[in-house]
Amino acid sequence: VNDAFGSAHRAHASTEGVAKLFDERYAGNLMIDEVNYLGKAVSNPSRPFTAIIGGAKISGKIDVINNLFDKCENIIIGGGMIFTFFHAMGKNIGKSLLEIDKVDLAKELIEKAKNSNVRFLLPTDVVVADKFANDAKFKTVSIDSIESDDIGMDIGEETIKTFSEIISGSKTIVWNGPMGVFEMPSFAHGTESIAKAMANATSRGAITIVGGGDSAAAVAQFGLEKMMSHISTGGGASLEYLEGKTLPGVVALDK
Repeated sequence: VNDAFGSAHRAHASTEGVAKLFDERYAGNLMIDEVNYLGKAVSNPSRPFTAIIGGAKISGKIDVINNLFDKCENIIIGGGMIFTFFHAMGKNIGKSLLEIDKVDLAKELIEKAKNSNVRFLLPTDVVVADKFANDAKFKTVSIDSIESDDIGMDIGEETIKTFSEIISGSKTIVWNGPMGVFEMPSFAHGTESIAKAMANATSRGAITIVGGGDSAAAVAQFGLEKMMSHISTGGGASLEYLEGKTLPGVVALDK
């Protein structure tokens, strides 16, 4: 009996290998919940379906974004990765996080979004600071008003309002990756606001799924775990599931 969804994306001896030695093999209750929630979200979601993709880097989320283009009505982008997109659009991002080797990829995604039926939403304002620290001086500016010494730390109020309205109008919401540097209290507001918007959506009957890792940590930090339909126990595993990949630990149970 395998109940370890968090390691189901790896072909380990203890998950995939040992299963071959047994005639009877089963998924545990947690594994069943994970596969049911994530599987339905990807293959047969209640609509409108919104994906919220955040975190520091595009590189870890590119396959998820690509796979969701033909599945979602809305793809919301937040976190440090937004600045690679803004750089690709020719905007000044100051000293914000930049994956210079992913700029062309960001351009491709922007073009793909224009030619698809998906609403691809980037922030319209951001919170910038003078240093990467909780005690930094900070302000909210338009994405067109970032100065050369600014460091992007969170999404702004206008963006929070827009994103929250889209979440409010959705029937299925999958969230993977924070909106800003939520580990620092000064820059946790954007991530907390999205978590609260999802909690409100749950109370109205929407299916809300949080994909492990930092997103799950953020929801726990804000005390909103019980307000989500499902919080995945596997950051990497949930990401690969949303990418459309088969998980060795799950396939090993399938007879």
